[in-house]
Amino acid sequence: MDTTTEQKNILGLQLPTDPRWVDLAGISLEAILTDHAWCEQKAATSCISLIQRYSAKERLVMELSPIVTEEWGHFRLVLAELNKRGLKLGPQRKDIYVNRLLEFLEKGGNPDQRFLDKLLIFALIEARSCERFKRLSEGLEDPYLRNFYRRFMESEAGHYHLFIELAEHYIDKPLVRDRWKEWLDFESRLMASAEVRGDRIH
Repeated sequence: MDTTTEQKNILGLQLPTDPRWVDLAGISLEAILTDHAWCEQKAATSCISLIQRYSAKERLVMELSPIVTEEWGHFRLVLAELNKRGLKLGPQRKDIYVNRLLEFLEKGGNPDQRFLDKLLIFALIEARSCERFKRLSEGLEDPYLRNFYRRFMESEAGHYHLFIELAEHYIDKPLVRDRWKEWLDFESRLMASAEVRGDRIH
């Protein structure tokens, strides 16, 4: 099975990461680890925000509560890796990828549609993160870092599935699937026009 087909089967992503990205990331290690750390921090706080906003949804609260702990643990792992290598945690920078995804969010109308989009944007970010971590686990020269990112890849894949499952628990499955396809199509166009940068996870 070729890589593109594998990605579609596992994650649904329509467009793979440009192969040049891994090489650029490998020579921008402090920058990529810094961006990764902040991505994990934002994932934790985003889950907290969902719990606060939808506290009446019991399954969501119960499922996302341990994810908060896990994502914060990931932040600490990346921070420790920076420190071990004598590198510094740089400032948090604007995530152009996520900001462009936010443009596709349902802004008005049906509350269920807005709720669905919140879950699907998180699923999509986790899916792309998983794909990027897979690239790093296969393409980096450092054997330790390849294993380091394989562990993150496996974790992010689970998170992606969880957000899809939560959407299908609260919203009719056909509606979830139709909207997910729209998100995937939008993301593929975004990726096709994006600059290849080795200092960002996304």
